[in-house]
Amino acid sequence: MSKDWVIRVQSGEHGMSRINAKPSESSTILYNKVQSQFDLPETGWHLCKDRKCSDRLTKSKSKSIQDLNLSHGDILFLYMSKSKGSANSLPSTSSYNGTPTSSRPSSNTGMSSNVAGAPNMSVKEDDVDILLEKVDGKIQRKRNEAMCRHGAGGKCVHCVPLEPFDDTYLKSCDPPIKFLSFHSYIRKLRSGVDKGKFVNLENLSCKIKDCKDHAPWPAGICTKCQPNAVTLNRQVYRHVDYVTFENGNIMDKFLNYWRNSGHQRMGFLIGHYEQHPDIPLGIRAVVSAIYEPPQTCTKNSIELHEDPNEQLVDELAAELGLRRVGWIFTDLVALDLTKGTVKHTRGNLDSFFLSAEECITAADFQDKYPNPCRWSSDGVYGSKFVTVVVTGDKDNQIHFEGYMVSDQCMGLVKDNCLIPTYDASELGYVKESSNEQYVPDVFYKIKDKYGNEVTQLARPLPVEYLLTDMSVGFPKEQIYTFAALNSNKSPFPSCNRSQIGEIQSLETLASYRHQFEDDEILQCLADFNVLLYLCTCDVLPMREHMSLLLQSIKSQDSSQALQWAKSEQWSTMSHLLQASAPHPTTMGAVGRSTSFVGANASPLPPIGSTWQCNHCTFINTNPTTCDMCMLPK
Repeated sequence: MSKDWVIRVQSGEHGMSRINAKPSESSTILYNKVQSQFDLPETGWHLCKDRKCSDRLTKSKSKSIQDLNLSHGDILFLYMSKSKGSANSLPSTSSYNGTPTSSRPSSNTGMSSNVAGAPNMSVKEDDVDILLEKVDGKIQRKRNEAMCRHGAGGKCVHCVPLEPFDDTYLKSCDPPIKFLSFHSYIRKLRSGVDKGKFVNLENLSCKIKDCKDHAPWPAGICTKCQPNAVTLNRQVYRHVDYVTFENGNIMDKFLNYWRNSGHQRMGFLIGHYEQHPDIPLGIRAVVSAIYEPPQTCTKNSIELHEDPNEQLVDELAAELGLRRVGWIFTDLVALDLTKGTVKHTRGNLDSFFLSAEECITAADFQDKYPNPCRWSSDGVYGSKFVTVVVTGDKDNQIHFEGYMVSDQCMGLVKDNCLIPTYDASELGYVKESSNEQYVPDVFYKIKDKYGNEVTQLARPLPVEYLLTDMSVGFPKEQIYTFAALNSNKSPFPSCNRSQIGEIQSLETLASYRHQFEDDEILQCLADFNVLLYLCTCDVLPMREHMSLLLQSIKSQDSSQALQWAKSEQWSTMSHLLQASAPHPTTMGAVGRSTSFVGANASPLPPIGSTWQCNHCTFINTNPTTCDMCMLPK
């Protein structure tokens, strides 16, 4: 009895599958098995021995698989017959040759990514990706007077422009660029002889595929549905190369929570992506604001809660031309309060960069906000969602570190294969298979004490195999998308800070508004926390009436904001703020001004100082009753 052969079949739509067949079986039987495996129609497709489909496999009942010069482990390519509207047609001489997407003929715009190397034009990529796709990206070099022997208009090997993925150039930068930008990585894949004709980015999947040949797991499994073993590689590229905050006030306001309470804090970075000017085909995330979701914070932990305003935050940011670009959290331990120093707890010999639990959280966020990519058969590949850690550096100063987990880590977390270890924060652990879930073997490679490369099972797994890092900084010339941050006024309280007595209410909004003149409506309301409070105010929600205001903030047009301030809704809100103004005898810390609603309005004092309720210990700003238990002061 002859032993079964494994014939691999690659399809642009379904990926790679294995077909078990005997050498003596006819090619017709092989066709029938492929048809069943890929759920194909009876006609309209062919098997080929090469990618160009120049050598089709004959469908015959008389010729065996062995007669067709096939052997165990060979690979066949599945192509659909060329027809109008076919998504996986046979290749032709006019097929895509690797030129930028923007310059492709209009007749090819309907082509799907099912053909390896043909980008899926139906995927709507981010604006920065569309921009970088059109950029030449080559690194220009000046004429080398010592080596060049040609005229001013000529080029030679000493001055010809370099590719954006040139390793020698990247290492010569100061500081050296350790990771390729994602678009440089794509250009590198498309730079070969085939011009990237067969580029197809595949997301890691650790799940069992649907299979009708046997009972579901754990009763049965076969080579067709079993996921392959995974070998973790250090990722050579990163989707975002730099994180910059528009101004220092964004971070200062965020860190005030830790300064006032000693507790850690987490927030989402609201901003946008743009081309990095110094990294070839690089992308940087620009942060305009930080939104702090509902959470319970202590000195050593942060527990996130369900956010009822999650969708509203995304809609509000979208109308301002912004989005969530990452998340930030603090890991700060005070060293000397008089000097303002903090302990160095990360990145040294006795610590880690990110814990396994933080890596899993970062991967979960990256899976939630994937990166649209036309070079992937799934339409998405990786993520641009960054992680920023606020911690202490070796000089005991507050320091910012940026990270992203690898695309492989995203796949492991998405399929619930990776968990943290109990006693070592720097180690993750790949789960073992159980009756509820099949988990493939995951390996990583290290060098032993003799310098030999050794393959290890990822139980446990050092999380540095899953990380890429990036720099975090501030611009020399500060930018203010939200103009309220560019003032010496006391800021409006951030969201969800009732634990430290910072309450968002009509009283605090009234006192905050009192600091600005009537013609400073744009500077007053151009604050993400103020806008979100106006949308969620129980007394008078203004979400449906803020389009013109949001447009004025996006375009920095104060005349539009003044026009919006004349609306009936804002006039009603102004009267409510005037009625909610604090008592003149109270003293507060939000600020004082000479204008409130109109030119004839009398000066208004700030709100009162905080007090602790004797019944529930809640810290209040309301001068008469407790906002938590509603009992009198």
